[in-house]
Amino acid sequence: MYLGLDLGTSGVKAMLIDGEQRIIGSASGALDVSRPHSGWSEQDPAHWIRATEEAVGALAQKFPTEMAAVKGIGLSGHMHGATLIDKDDRVLRPCILWNDTRSFKEAADLDADPRFRAITGNIVFPGFTAPKLVWVKNNEPEIFANVAKVLLPKDYLRLWLTGEHISEMSDSAGTSWLDTGARKWSAELLAATDLSESQMPSLVEGTEPGGTLRGELSSKWGMGAGVVVAGGAGDNAASACGMGTVAEGHAFVSLGTSGVLFAANGSYLPKPESAVHAFCHALPNTWHQMGVILSATDALNWHAHVTGKSAAELTGELGDALKAPTGVTFLPYLSGERTPHNDAQIRGAFIGLGHESSRAVLTQAVMEGVTFAIRDNLEALKSAGTSISRVTAIGGGSRSRYWLASIATALGVPVDIPADGDFGAAFGAARLGLIAATGADPLAVCSAPQTEATIEPVAALSGAYEDAYARYRAAYPAIRSLMH
Repeated sequence: MYLGLDLGTSGVKAMLIDGEQRIIGSASGALDVSRPHSGWSEQDPAHWIRATEEAVGALAQKFPTEMAAVKGIGLSGHMHGATLIDKDDRVLRPCILWNDTRSFKEAADLDADPRFRAITGNIVFPGFTAPKLVWVKNNEPEIFANVAKVLLPKDYLRLWLTGEHISEMSDSAGTSWLDTGARKWSAELLAATDLSESQMPSLVEGTEPGGTLRGELSSKWGMGAGVVVAGGAGDNAASACGMGTVAEGHAFVSLGTSGVLFAANGSYLPKPESAVHAFCHALPNTWHQMGVILSATDALNWHAHVTGKSAAELTGELGDALKAPTGVTFLPYLSGERTPHNDAQIRGAFIGLGHESSRAVLTQAVMEGVTFAIRDNLEALKSAGTSISRVTAIGGGSRSRYWLASIATALGVPVDIPADGDFGAAFGAARLGLIAATGADPLAVCSAPQTEATIEPVAALSGAYEDAYARYRAAYPAIRSLMH
């Protein structure tokens, strides 16, 4: 048996699989986010431990025999978070999360130093870890002075699970301190933020052992001795392992809180000016490119909150058959945008509203706005040397066939819907736990799921979609000057 733990923004999910990769069961523990000031987003790491205890405890209660057979644990988690601990492994302040934008000035300053893009292959985004540490140094100097280690969120869980300060390549690539091509910390970039390699965790590949479960926890959960904890992965790379998106030419689109267009690469292909992320994958000698939009289902949930209807009710009003764009354009920049604009200050907009603009028209525009933001990601990936011939859809938004037809038509590629099952980050983490514990071939383990259905582009609407995308593209530069 193998256990996958995924630390998400809204909860920790624990998933138990057997040696044939059948899902035995899953459980979760809830989390919430603290927003003490505008643009701030934090969590108390103690809450991660509580939620993990809840999730794993529920599995241990329901599947005691299976839990006794666990040989490996894999970890996944939300990336970029700054978890600061002192020399006694005590947490110094709440973790600053991936969607916290307070350090946008510090990020711009670091990004102006050409070494960062040259060594990491990425823009220094406000959400990344390095600018957060500069913010702490500038605003909370007494905390900065006591930082013995900087850990990413899942690696703080690892510290609790194993007592070890270890990270892996895919998550560490999102810090702005990793030499992404060489897969090692950059002493030069650490020094540029007044830190040293001694304040970083050691690095392993995601498929390698990264500690052993502490005896106290093994006993509590009814496991045997010597349970291997894998290096694991950042959440998107873990989802890719769950989806089998690990070899050149494979891609997925994720419609979650944020939106992701993810392509696996057999080589390192940086193009930072496109705002495409070029990160290490969780498998050795593999990289990936990723475009990220900050509001995907979040945009629909915002619209649902404003209209007093559920997201399902709103999408239900559209039916399943794709409609031509109406001329109303929505920009989904509710909390800024990452790819391709790298703009923390831009905000969303409806453009082209008329008396005839019904609630359904607005819903359609919101969904198209997210679709076109993903199309922006496709164009950015193309400019960085990646071609995509089809994508697999995951995430809560992928339950809407209308949305998938919209994405297929805007991207001009078929969208595959995986057969029933959960192929997300917790499953990918469990796969990494299996590989680390058994030494199995990563490519054989990380296979793609069966396809239940394929949504083809609606050829009759491709021209209307191109016109609507052109309007969408023109809107950002037009409103940018109003927001800055």
